[in-house]
Amino acid sequence: MVLRVRNLVAGYGQSLVIHGVSLAVDRGEIACLLGRNGAGKTTTLRTIMGLTPPRSGTVTFRDAEIQGNAPFRIARLGIGFVPDDRRIFPDLTVLENLELARRVAGRSDRWTVQRVCELFPVLEGLLQHKGNHLSGGEQKMLAIGRALMQDPELLLLDEPIEGLAPLVVTHLGEALRQIREAGVTILLADQNVKFCRRVADRGYILEKGLIQFEGTMAAIWENEAILSKYLAV
Repeated sequence: MVLRVRNLVAGYGQSLVIHGVSLAVDRGEIACLLGRNGAGKTTTLRTIMGLTPPRSGTVTFRDAEIQGNAPFRIARLGIGFVPDDRRIFPDLTVLENLELARRVAGRSDRWTVQRVCELFPVLEGLLQHKGNHLSGGEQKMLAIGRALMQDPELLLLDEPIEGLAPLVVTHLGEALRQIREAGVTILLADQNVKFCRRVADRGYILEKGLIQFEGTMAAIWENEAILSKYLAV
């Protein structure tokens, strides 16, 4: 087991967003958090990453509890995070974005600029382009590539296909499968059950900050009552 979350409670200010989330991600799988906007998906990922301090509960990564650690310490343990707004450095080139991530991480050179470009070929022709000159899809690829340059064992992806063209979504789905084949475990949060069905092994459905259903993506897809109640499909 790479990641185990138990009874996680977190929020912002006086408001709680997640009220006892528990989930687990096995080594080498793609798992997904499904739910409508506001269900608590982003807060769950942010809390795992240390960006939103938990009020209670535990986050265990490779048999060690990590809740309460600073985000940079969690990243150095081997967890990469790609937020929904990408957060690339807009005034740096694609190459500079990638190289900076590698230098800061101080981890192995398993992921290189060449390997990221093999995963996302469009980036090879954009290495000298600044981040703010890229399209939304190109920025998403760069953000994922930058996270991989830190050589993570676990990759957290928040709304990876939001706002992307269908062709880019197809390419991204294939890239996620290749990332998994390279030995990176993935936990993604998205409300698009059709995309998650194509790429993920298992899913957790969040509603009002609680896990309401969990199972294989095949089981979720075949359960019309669950889809209608929680995902409005």
